[in-house]
Amino acid sequence: MDFRFSQLWRFDRSLDRGGYAAAGIVLMLIKYNLDRLTAGLFGYAWSPFRYLKARPAQIVAESGATETQFYGVLIALALPFIWAGLSLTIQRLRSVGLPLWLVCLFFVPVVNLFFFAALCVLPANLADQSTVGPPNRGPVKAFLDRVMPRSSTGSAGMAMLLTGFVGVLAVTVSVVGFNQYGLGIFVGMPFCLGLMAALLHAYHQRRSYRECLSVAILSVAFLALLLVWLAIEGLICIVMAAPIGLVLAIMGASVGYTIQQLGRGSSNASGVLPIIMFLLPGLMGAEAAAPVGPPVYAVVTAVEIDAPPDRVWRHVITFSELPVPDELIFRLGVAYPVRAVIKGQGVGAIRHCVFSTGPFVEPITVWDAPRLLKFDVTAQPPAMQELSPYGAINAPHLDNFLVSQGGQFALTALPGNRTRLEGTTWYHHNIWPASYWRMYSDAIIHDIHARVLDHIKHLTEQEHRG
Repeated sequence: MDFRFSQLWRFDRSLDRGGYAAAGIVLMLIKYNLDRLTAGLFGYAWSPFRYLKARPAQIVAESGATETQFYGVLIALALPFIWAGLSLTIQRLRSVGLPLWLVCLFFVPVVNLFFFAALCVLPANLADQSTVGPPNRGPVKAFLDRVMPRSSTGSAGMAMLLTGFVGVLAVTVSVVGFNQYGLGIFVGMPFCLGLMAALLHAYHQRRSYRECLSVAILSVAFLALLLVWLAIEGLICIVMAAPIGLVLAIMGASVGYTIQQLGRGSSNASGVLPIIMFLLPGLMGAEAAAPVGPPVYAVVTAVEIDAPPDRVWRHVITFSELPVPDELIFRLGVAYPVRAVIKGQGVGAIRHCVFSTGPFVEPITVWDAPRLLKFDVTAQPPAMQELSPYGAINAPHLDNFLVSQGGQFALTALPGNRTRLEGTTWYHHNIWPASYWRMYSDAIIHDIHARVLDHIKHLTEQEHRG
């Protein structure tokens, strides 16, 4: 076994199977125990099976830990292990004589375990270390030989076109075929497209890191324009998805740059392209075949009113028309409350909170006047009207991907004949990663709450003074 500590961060060497197996097992044990200790600090019992969870948000929902802190620490701890794993795997692939683009399998859950086991037993093929693999004149390479220009500008443009085609196809498969907005589309796709764009750009000659990043970012931006132009998505969703998409595309481009620096660009690109074409639909199909229940979030907003609870109560169960909002988020198309009406009284009454896109149907489950009004939500309108050059479009994410499950108004008497009015909404996402989209949805729901609570405060105090 020949292994040096510096091989944990070097990419330009070869590694025998003994050194690869020993280093890999030791790193996995260290990583698992660090994750276990971190989870313990957040009050959660960790196990190896947690790495097989289809969606990380489920772990957080079960643990009750604060998402941002918990996963922020886990991601920070994972970064050096990812770098070491990539380094060791590339060195081992070179030793075996396999194409370096197979390092992509390092990121595929479950598959990466079998991939690791295979590299631990395959013998070295030192005669082939100077190449990335045997010459390949298959249909993919023949196609790329014909279409990929040699100039920097031409290769960048063609990389954008090809990744744009793959991206539109992936979105169509996920949204239309599987009716889901999952990790495949928001995590897997931008990473793979960034990787693909960098390798295609370096098909005929090596490119700088800056060039690889630039073509990856431009490719993701071009895909966004295509999705809007084809009326598949609207501007609001694209803008909201842009931060996570750009970060993952940059990560993919970084891996692509490293691969192209170590081997022949033509072999890397012609090997990665078919892998991506099958990997993305496979990931999306796996998510659809084994769905995981989304975590339920609660958003609470409160206001203090200069009036007793019995006066506030009348404007909680039903309230008059609200003025047209001037907040930017609502002017851009996010649905906002207009008025509330109710049929009947007590448990079983049906309240309708009418929004700009339609009514929420809210059967009352708790009627404790003047302290608590609680209700379920059995029907709801679209969450927004998407911005598009074509006017109104029916983007699939508008229906049943931000789902309100119920809500309540709690009234607490305060000294001085005043009332604390607290509004709560329970909701979940059918869009992943839920923790990312929660940043937007929590803020939007707070704005909706504030609009309603301020209106109730105004009506009540005006009536109380008058």
